[in-house]
Amino acid sequence: MADLSNTPNTYLLTPLAFFIGSIFSSAAFADDTSLEVIEVHGHSQNKHLALGSAESLLNDLGVDFSAAGGVSNLPILNGLMGDRVKVLVDGADVTAACANHMNPPLSYVSANQITAYHVIAGISAVSAGGDNIAGVISVNTISPQYSQSNELNWHSGYVSAQYNSVNNARKVGVGARIASNTLSFNYQGAFSDAKSYDDGNGDLVLDTLYRVQNHALSAAIRDEKQQFVIKLTHQKIPYQGFANQYMDMTDNTSYGATAQYKRVLENSELEAQLNWHDVKHEMGFFSPEKTGMMPMNTDARDVSSQIKWRLNLDSNSSLLLGQAFYDYRIDDWWSAVEGSAMMGPNDYININNGQRKRIAAFAEFESQINTKLWLNSGIRVEHVNTRAEDVQPYNEGMAMMTMSAMPMQPSNASAAAAFNSEEHDKSDTVVDISVLLNYQLTHTDELQLGLARKNRAPNLYERYSWGVSNMATTMIGWYGDGNGYIGNQNLEVETAHTISSTYIKSAQNDDWQVSANIWYTNASDYIDADLVRSFNRFGLENTARNILKFTNTDAVLYGVKLDLAANIHQSKALGNWQLNANITNTRAKRDDTNQPLYQIKPLHTKLAINHQLGRFENTLSWQWNDAKTRVDNNRLENQTDSYNIVNLGSKASWGDLTLSAQVSNLFDEYYQLPLGGVSIAQLKKGESTGFEQLAGQGRSFNIGMSVAF
Repeated sequence: MADLSNTPNTYLLTPLAFFIGSIFSSAAFADDTSLEVIEVHGHSQNKHLALGSAESLLNDLGVDFSAAGGVSNLPILNGLMGDRVKVLVDGADVTAACANHMNPPLSYVSANQITAYHVIAGISAVSAGGDNIAGVISVNTISPQYSQSNELNWHSGYVSAQYNSVNNARKVGVGARIASNTLSFNYQGAFSDAKSYDDGNGDLVLDTLYRVQNHALSAAIRDEKQQFVIKLTHQKIPYQGFANQYMDMTDNTSYGATAQYKRVLENSELEAQLNWHDVKHEMGFFSPEKTGMMPMNTDARDVSSQIKWRLNLDSNSSLLLGQAFYDYRIDDWWSAVEGSAMMGPNDYININNGQRKRIAAFAEFESQINTKLWLNSGIRVEHVNTRAEDVQPYNEGMAMMTMSAMPMQPSNASAAAAFNSEEHDKSDTVVDISVLLNYQLTHTDELQLGLARKNRAPNLYERYSWGVSNMATTMIGWYGDGNGYIGNQNLEVETAHTISSTYIKSAQNDDWQVSANIWYTNASDYIDADLVRSFNRFGLENTARNILKFTNTDAVLYGVKLDLAANIHQSKALGNWQLNANITNTRAKRDDTNQPLYQIKPLHTKLAINHQLGRFENTLSWQWNDAKTRVDNNRLENQTDSYNIVNLGSKASWGDLTLSAQVSNLFDEYYQLPLGGVSIAQLKKGESTGFEQLAGQGRSFNIGMSVAF
């Protein structure tokens, strides 16, 4: 639990805001981001020393990641991954526009661009966002800063660089700001380039290379009554390897715009926001580390608007009303390959003019009932509509045959005809409810309780992926398991009922703090996958995979987290020493079969000793992961051994210059990622005998610097 009162405001905009704002007068800005809720972690990142993926910032906040590309790993909260986690970038809801989720929301922002971030695991207030059952991750890159001058002058800037030896990664970040007391213009850019990394045995982990650049330009204007911000973004990823997918990313080009507005009225506050994001995404092959020929293309667009109005009922209570609209559209097609009997003569139309629209309204009451008790409760209603138009296979003729002498597969032509004969318009209305209580038992004892009902409607790939052949189905799925997936138009909305409790005990002198969190989720109509058939593309003894169909089932997830922070020693001669430790255990299973759910991280712990003396900061950390023995047999999930990783780092600052040095995986431990999926690249290259688990990074010497000016 961390206090978010220092987290920068988020200013929002829709066109209606300008009309409302022009009618009413306002007084002063107010901070509305100081809510404390169950399992909230927050931090302000201002030194720009962190570069590359935002994963480096979120790991310490209880976020796990399912391995994907170098900047595209998928966050996991409380054992739930993918779209079940709502990720907001500057308040914008961006959809992963890829059958393999190669471009999730966090992939569009670099760590050096992030000024603030917070994580709400499990139970979140309804205003934090809907269409999720796992929680909310929010990162903010918009943080206008002004000067005291009436003239527009140079304000601040920075240049940061980093090098990692394990994958020859080179990362650069730059920022520049000019400002006056009413205007602020800011540019933030980032570039990363990395080769495939080595594991703890010194072997190359194939197809883990990538290159990416990000650009963001923002402008803000304010007076004593209001503020308006607009931000423009551009990203270019010319290539990114995905070792645990059959395909790679060969291009991801996106443009985005965000406009935010805030105005405080006499007894209330108005926030509004408008977002637009467009992406053109291509998959194929680009590296000799994983070869093939199969182009896949995706064009997608997100447009959303939000408006919030907070009414102060009295000095201790407020009512927040909000409305939001989200419109996501996608075309997903696989171009025909000239001369190929399997992939031609037509383009394969996977999703044709797919649409997913959400209209939401919510009301949230917050009150500091007395000096000991704080309450937040709310209700959110969303209408979700999905639709898609008719599709087509590569070949309208007979069923395609697999390579070699394998049996005949189901016909994509027949599947397309069946899909086109059905009605594709689906609508769902869902209700989210949350209640959060914070009770100060004594000066040093705090109890937090939360209850929530959360919902998530199926995404377009879960509902409209219609192909049934081995090749077509293995192009669908963001699990990195080598299996194939078939969509299901009859999927129902996931509904999760969660209860969470956290007890926090602090020392009288604040020298230490211990917290214990326990949570339980009952998920109705959880979207899992059932076995349809098996196949063996490589013809080896242990290269069989499964074709699965998305289905609804009921599931149970529960877990416990223990955290400790303590000051060990403080003196002028030896500096400040602090101990941080945590241990987390999560369990999850299907109700009908008692089978474990996929990619649940086993028992794990982290212990870190932090030391600060003058300008020097040093960290020694130890991570331990238990063996993964509870696996999803439907997905042929691998078991993994337990492992230990030791990291050592140091940082020093001289005025505006900061230097850092780190050795990660100090003892060059070989380990397999329990959430890594399988290495398809190694198998295709003939360097393994089956679907082996993806290995983690070996020892790396990392150096970095940042200069502010």
